[in-house]
Order: sequence, then C-alpha cells, then structure tokens
Amino acid sequence: MQSTCADAPLSVSPESLAAAFAEVPDPRRAASVLYPVSAILALAVAAMLANQHSVLAIAEWGARQNQDLLMVLGFPHGRTPCQSTLQRLFRRLESDPLAARLTAAFAASGVPPATGGQGVAIDGKAQRGRLQFARAGCPVHALSAFCHDHGIVLADEPIDADPALDKAEAELTVAPALLERIDWHNRVLTGDALHCQRGHCQHVLGGGGDYLLTVKPNQPEVYAAIHLLFDPPPTVDALPLDDRRVVQTVDYGHGRTWERRELVASTDLTGYLDWPGLAQVLRLERRWQEHGQPKWAVHYAITSLAPAQIELIRVLELHRGHWAIENLLHRTKDVNFGEDASLIHAGAGPKVMALLRDAAVSLLRGGGVRRIAACLRRHGQYPAEAVALVVGPLPARA
Repeated sequence: MQSTCADAPLSVSPESLAAAFAEVPDPRRAASVLYPVSAILALAVAAMLANQHSVLAIAEWGARQNQDLLMVLGFPHGRTPCQSTLQRLFRRLESDPLAARLTAAFAASGVPPATGGQGVAIDGKAQRGRLQFARAGCPVHALSAFCHDHGIVLADEPIDADPALDKAEAELTVAPALLERIDWHNRVLTGDALHCQRGHCQHVLGGGGDYLLTVKPNQPEVYAAIHLLFDPPPTVDALPLDDRRVVQTVDYGHGRTWERRELVASTDLTGYLDWPGLAQVLRLERRWQEHGQPKWAVHYAITSLAPAQIELIRVLELHRGHWAIENLLHRTKDVNFGEDASLIHAGAGPKVMALLRDAAVSLLRGGGVRRIAACLRRHGQYPAEAVALVVGPLPARA
C-alpha cells in the first residue's frame, strides 16, 4: 500500500513493526473482525509516537487521520475503531505472542556487536497508576531487558500480583522467563545487587553471554571476600594484590561540578570464590561534587569477562551503562508516554499497552532520537512521520 500524504509515498516494509504485527494471533471470531489486529496495533503505536497516551486519545487520533495514512496502516475503508473496540481487543489479546514478535523484530534488525560485548540491563519498574487495582490481581510491576548502546527493549515480563511475595521476590520469580527470551551471544547481563544470583549467571553463561553484576550483602560470602580484598579493616595487615589494574575517568555536567570514577579490577579471588564463571572482582569508587558538597561512594561487582577478553575501560562503561534502563526507558515511559498515570487494568490491557510503549521507545531510541518530548510534539503536528516509523524498516541502529 502507498500514500501520498508525505513528501515520498509511504509503504509497508517487510522489515517494519507493522509487518511484525501481522503475525500476532487475533483472539476474535473471524466473522466479527472488522479491523485487522495488525492495523490496530500499528495505529496504537503511531498514535503514541504522536503524543497520544490513552486508549481514548489513540481512538480519537485515528479518527482524525486522512484516508491515505489510514490505508497504509491497514484501514482501507478510511474508518478506524472506537475506544471500546480498542479496549475489548487489548483485554483479550494474548500478550506473550505479542512480546515474542516484538523481541524477534528488534533482535533481527541488525544490531552490530559492541566491543567487549553488548550490555543488556535488566530492572523492574512499577506502574503506579495501577496500584489501586493490585488487589484485583492486576500486575503492577514488570521486568524489562534493555540494550545499553542502542536503546531498544529486548524483552518485557509482567510480574503478576502475589500478596505473599514482596516486590524483590516477585521480580526474581519472573527473571528466568525474561532471560530465556534473549539471545545472549556476545551480550553482557548487567543488573543491580538483587539480580546477583547464581541461576541468572549460569543461564547467561550457558547462552554464550557474560555478566557484570553489583554485589551487596545479599550475597554475604562474596561481598565479604571482595570487601576484605580491597578494603581490609585497620586491624588486618593488607597484602599487596597479585593482580591490580586501575582505570579512571572524570566527567562534568548532569548537575554535578565534576565526577571522578576509579575502577579497580583483580583476579585474585577467581580460584577462591565458588561462583559460576567468575573471572574478575571489581571495586568502583565514585567521588563527585554536587551543589558545592563533596560526595563519595564505593560499590563492588563481579564479572565473567576475563582481562584478556575486554579492556578495563569497557568494563567501566558497561557498569555505568546499566543505568540507561532508568534514564532512557523507565523515565521516558513515565514522563513522555504517561505510563505511571495510566489506569488501564482489565485483562491483558495493561500488558499490551506496556509492550506498545516499549515498541514506541525502541523505535525512537533505536533511531538515535535524544529529545523524545520534542520529537513527540513534532509527530503530533506531522502524523505522517509517526506512521513512517511504524511502517518503514526498523532503525539501522536498532
């Protein structure tokens, strides 16, 4: 299909998000289908890219578009579904096949391997607008896997509400399913101390990947050994390390006058600690000045990346890159796509909308967009550009 609504005619690429949606199963009876499920999903993502956050806003945005644009999205008669039609479909749609198609689509879009492995951060996120519906069984939290370098969501797993489990325990119960859906070849798992688990490390290593994880007292033996190696108490005679490598960086900006990071790596505990695939232990010291006040923090970490496999500066980049999941994904979904304010809670609706927001973020971040809010405002004025992202080939960077 083609349209003349833009400078160049639009058409649906076989490598596009719209084409991936064509393989999502439709839960409706064939006799009652007026709008294809692929067209509805493509419409929803295009509307999100045009700064429309709610199901009602998506329906109203679709009704305002011209017939050429709608034809490209898969509505040949120029009519689009109303709010109730969208809500009914999203409630019934199976989220697992949709998640699988999104994962496959972005994984197949030609991500070039990064030097020393491509960082993949996993972290949980709450959707606070749904907290009031948690007692009814609505999932409030979700666990996501996010590519540091290219800004795309590789997988997303909802955390079903269980009153017997706290958030951390519930997050760990779905982590194996999330890790299973990712191709770990030439990738490095990064995570906070919660995900410093033997099972996580064994799964990633078995898939051909590596890990770089923060260590805290939730792993007491590992933490105590690393702390004693790098920061022995005054009553203990410190021995020089057989292997001690150091790298430092200094940065400015981000509300801080300056920030110095020092990463110390050692292989001295490799044969001592009983941990799957352990190659190095790390000590990261941060010193910075914020609003005229000096700040200081020390963190420990473990990694399966051997010194001969990766430069130490890249290890520091991977460690710091983990927080891209907070800054480039979670914050973007809340501030720019209104996820925290969403009250959708019935059936699969919350999961489906979260997956579609992930797809929208991946299209923008994968295409190199840094000013998300400005881009969404522009798409609100030029909807053909939003549609072009959905029906065109997935970004080369993604």
